[in-house]
Parts: sequence; structure tokens; C-alpha cells
Amino acid sequence: MLALLQRVTHARVEVGGCVVGAIERGLMVLVCAEPDDTEADASRLVDRLLVLRVFGDAEGKMNLDLRTVGGGLLLVPQFTLAADTRKGTRPGFSHAAPPETGRRLFDRVLALARERHSPVAAGEFGAHMAVTLTNDGPVTLWLSTGPGGGR
Repeated sequence: MLALLQRVTHARVEVGGCVVGAIERGLMVLVCAEPDDTEADASRLVDRLLVLRVFGDAEGKMNLDLRTVGGGLLLVPQFTLAADTRKGTRPGFSHAAPPETGRRLFDRVLALARERHSPVAAGEFGAHMAVTLTNDGPVTLWLSTGPGGGR
């Protein structure tokens, strides 16, 4: 699975003008399933999101994780993370999981996150979403559960 996370002071997702998910300080994470991803990848991704030390300690060093700071987690499904832009001018999406697999794995990530942490909010799979956030730092990191385990 692929994830692009941003440390935020606040973030929200709207669908059709209605807020469907919002957090204050925490992580806003765009999540994408790839064709060979499994529920084990979903679990590994949630584990990484909860323990990744990206929040500043008293000295300003990134030594604290989401749980330690009591931050929120906003998960947003985004198949375009798997875009192939190597040639041409239109991205290809053959590296993204089919919609039914993507939905199942995103739902699994969301369920696991809610079992292991609070607060957790989410965007809506398959919807046109408006995502608003204030990146804190800025801190933006790319994660992958696939071969190599990240970048």
C-alpha cells in the first residue's frame, strides 16, 4: 500500500459541501492500494502511521509519535498515488488496485486505525472530495508497504 502523510495543525474532507471527516493536530494521510496488496499490508501501514516519530519534542526534534501527542488521524482514499507518469501527458492508473480491492483495503485500514487509535476520521471512497489542510512544518512523507518497505 502507498501512503502520503502530512503532519497538520488541522485538516478536513468535504463531500458535496458537507464535512465528512475532520481532525485538529495530527496526520492527514492519502491512502492507495496496489493490485498485490493484502490485509497484512493494511495492518503494516496502520502500525507505521501510529509509531512514526514526526512530531517535535520539547527541543523541537521529531521524536514523538501520533499516540504520544494524542493527535488525530485523517485517512483519505486516493488511487492517484499509484499514477504512472513515466510517458505521455496523461497519467495511467494500472498500478492502482481495482476499485473493489481498493475499497476493501481502505476500509480495513480505517477499521484497524479505529481499533488502535482515537480520534480517526476519513474521507469517502469513490467520492469527489475537497481536502483542506494546514501542513505543519511542512512535514510530508511517503510510505510504502511494498517491496523495500518505504522510501
